[in-house]
Amino acid sequence: MEKRAAQRGRPSGATTFEAAPAAAFGEVVRAMRLADGMAQEALAHQAGIERSHMGKIERGEHMPTLVLILRISTALGRTAGELLLETEARLLCLPPSVDSDR
Repeated sequence: MEKRAAQRGRPSGATTFEAAPAAAFGEVVRAMRLADGMAQEALAHQAGIERSHMGKIERGEHMPTLVLILRISTALGRTAGELLLETEARLLCLPPSVDSDR
C-alpha cells in the first residue's frame, strides 16, 4: 500500500472561520494599539505583516494564526495570553448566539 503525501493547510471545503472570536480579537488589538498611540502601519511593520492584513485582523475579517498572534503581541509589548484573556472577556460579554455550541 502506498503512503499518501501529507497536504498542508485545511482540507478543501473546511470552514473554520468564526466571526465572533475574530471580531473580538481585532477589537482587542485595535484598543491596545490605540492605547499605546501606535499607528496601524507601525504595528504591522513591527509584527512583520502587511498593513492591509493587519487592518483585516482588526476588523475581524481574518482570524490570525498562532504565529501571527505571537508576533502581534510582541509588537504590542504584551503577552499572547493578555491578548487572548481580553478577547475571551469580550466574548463573554456578547449575548449567546442561536447556533452556539455552549
